[in-house]
Amino acid sequence: MRIAFFSPMPPSRSGIADYSSALVDKLSKRAEITVFDRESERFNVNDFDIPVYQIGNNGYHSFVYEEALRTPGVIVLHESNLHHLLAEITIKRNDWDGYLREVEYDGGAKALAYASRVRGLEAGPDYEGVPMLRRILEASKGVIVHSRYVERDVRQAGYEGSAAVIPHGAWMPEVDRMGRRHQLGVDALTPLIGIFGFLKPYKRIAESLRAFKRVLRVEPRAKMILVGEPHPDFPLQSIVSELGLGNNVRITGFTPIEDFVGYIAACDIVLNLRWPTVGESSGTLLRSLGLGRAVIVSDVGSFAEYPDEICLKVPVGPREEDTLFEYLNLLVSRPQFAEAMGVRAREWVKRECNWDSVADKYIDYLDAVAQGREFVQAAAAGNSGNSVAVTEAGDEQRDTEPEYIVSWAEDADAGKYIRTHMTRLMKTLELIPRGDADQRILEMGVYHQITPALKTKLGYGEVRGCYYGTAGQVVYKEIESSDGELFGCYVDLFDAERDRFPYADEHFNTVVCGELIEHLPV
Repeated sequence: MRIAFFSPMPPSRSGIADYSSALVDKLSKRAEITVFDRESERFNVNDFDIPVYQIGNNGYHSFVYEEALRTPGVIVLHESNLHHLLAEITIKRNDWDGYLREVEYDGGAKALAYASRVRGLEAGPDYEGVPMLRRILEASKGVIVHSRYVERDVRQAGYEGSAAVIPHGAWMPEVDRMGRRHQLGVDALTPLIGIFGFLKPYKRIAESLRAFKRVLRVEPRAKMILVGEPHPDFPLQSIVSELGLGNNVRITGFTPIEDFVGYIAACDIVLNLRWPTVGESSGTLLRSLGLGRAVIVSDVGSFAEYPDEICLKVPVGPREEDTLFEYLNLLVSRPQFAEAMGVRAREWVKRECNWDSVADKYIDYLDAVAQGREFVQAAAAGNSGNSVAVTEAGDEQRDTEPEYIVSWAEDADAGKYIRTHMTRLMKTLELIPRGDADQRILEMGVYHQITPALKTKLGYGEVRGCYYGTAGQVVYKEIESSDGELFGCYVDLFDAERDRFPYADEHFNTVVCGELIEHLPV
């Protein structure tokens, strides 16, 4: 198969350029590839079976977008919004008529009215509200995306043609991790947290810095590096200075890819947060997972689709910063936990996102489009999501859904807290072994958030709690769910750090310590 491949390529400062370079290396072993990395008069569609267009949301992709409109082929959308790209093609060239025309075509009369105010310098472009997808989708023979989230956006934009969900490929290089840490002046025991890529506010950098400042209260040795070029309108250095983080935070500026990857490997924890999101995929995230780093992402868009066992997910909203601090504190204080999560991440990437597998999926889809055949998407490896599946011998599978946990909230504030910490609560349930009617489980520091599920979903015959209080006292706590279900259990009061536990040896089959264990003296 002869493929015309349109994309910016290195040394272009585009993550898609790095993606395309790795992909072309593998595709060239499976097909005849001609790369067009700039506008070219020598492109003749009759010389190829199918053109492929890697389209990103910035000016580096202008020539790709324009050729995709002239010569229909398969477009690859790395996110579900191209408004910034269209602004580069029109506004930056002083083509306001073209901008208004595109906005009206995509968003209708209301969007046009707002865009007219933009032209009059009364407002900024509605980047989030008008995705500018309609024209390019209508001109395309096929679409490749990296997530179900973007696929849904494509369908909601009215596209009814052929589409394939192909995971973003991942890099798994061997890197001298300790050598890179030495280069940064960081020893083996110092926790190192990193944020990578173009440093813009939507990467939740200010929130991350504030959470990091709280981490320093419990681990003063911790360091953070911000690797990438700061956005010119984002006062990053001022924020660092105002927070008093100058001794613990380093901003590197734009970094060559070899150093960029090396610094990822040097980190213990990588933050890859986004809000708002347009479903964008992140090469940095895949690099981090492939290098076995502990990663924290925002629980939105395409990032929510990653398996829960390979990353921690922070919900956006008023509790975002608190949750981020909680996760950072967990990973910094329990490096073995962070390391184990990184190992799982690397194995998942090796299995699901290796470049050979990605290239094979590309070839299968491109061949189907070129031949005019229907393409049937193979089932993808699923994300465990926020649902804990429990199967017992001779019993049907039972799922613990987030809404079941929320249903036990005693008031609105409790419900809000549970939703904010849902990922942690669901992960805890996921880790607890199943029980049966003859087994007992003790929840220490019991708050009755997941406690009913220990009996109703995990199957334990006896559920008991304990909490800080005067030794020897026992209370019975009963709660009712919003669905009218009743649950009650005894709670023993004592000081777990000083008092003798009021239970016989081996009385419980399982003990859930939760965060309490982090406060026990070493």
